[in-house]
Amino acid sequence: MITTNLKEAKQELNSEGIIAIPTETVYGLAGNAYSENAIKKIFDLKKRPFYNPLIVHIKSAEFLTEVAREIPEIAQKLANEFWPGPLTLVLKKQPHIPDLVTAGKDTVAIRIPNHDLTLNLLEELEFPLAAPSANPFGSISPTSALHVFNYFEDDLKVILDGGECQKGIESTIIGFENDKPILYRLGSLSIEQIEEKIGPILTKTNSTDNQPAAPGMLSRHYAPSTDTYLTNDVTNLIQSYPNKKIGLLLFQKQLNNVPIEHQEILSKTGNLDEAAKNLYASMHRLDKLNLDLIITERLPNTGLGKTMNDKLERATKKE
Repeated sequence: MITTNLKEAKQELNSEGIIAIPTETVYGLAGNAYSENAIKKIFDLKKRPFYNPLIVHIKSAEFLTEVAREIPEIAQKLANEFWPGPLTLVLKKQPHIPDLVTAGKDTVAIRIPNHDLTLNLLEELEFPLAAPSANPFGSISPTSALHVFNYFEDDLKVILDGGECQKGIESTIIGFENDKPILYRLGSLSIEQIEEKIGPILTKTNSTDNQPAAPGMLSRHYAPSTDTYLTNDVTNLIQSYPNKKIGLLLFQKQLNNVPIEHQEILSKTGNLDEAAKNLYASMHRLDKLNLDLIITERLPNTGLGKTMNDKLERATKKE
């Protein structure tokens, strides 16, 4: 049920149920972060492997020490700069955080979502919320309540409707090794924005094994069910697939005189923030058109363009 009723949401969470919540990034599939029963329901519904850790959403910076310990000074600086907002910090966990949440690691991923409806809900709860994206594991992330409903209409009693997500891309994840910041996942907060505050950071955004340090590091993720390809030369790739029903995902300009079924333009003005907001919604629309394949255009590799290229790399097949 799609609703804005916080009372119903609270009741479901207090009874160890799971609900969908809006954030500024994507919609999350949320449950009591202290309840192994609730956490198991999240993994089961998403069909998410237990080796992939979850993000814990807290209501305020003051609550941070309830879930984390040994917080580096630079982590506190980042929290002060960017919370509430699309930044997740991976920190040493408090002992009462279930190992199920952290995939057995001694660290936990934490953020404060910048969405009034979900912040109001968190204020009314006595526990934080573990909440990965509200989609089956590996598929396109949801940026509207309808996306969540289309995935889980028979399985969720409560889908909180907070409108379209304003950022449209997952949070950026920063961890710490020897108190030095490490970028684990590209997200809605650009590397440039972070480095402007704390200086250069190392990058470790890929995990080739079954022990990722943070969510979003696996090589295959965010993928449509339709075969999808990423390219620098859309026109040339179209010619490789004659007599196929093709959809295009383009940054700024529509292609004319090409034999395709549908085109999605992310930002007619070339605005990367707008493109990021529209990325997953455009992918959802293309994926519903019964196409033979989707061809996506590589974006300018700067700012949020880097983030979107990273998501598309993980969502697409190699040429």
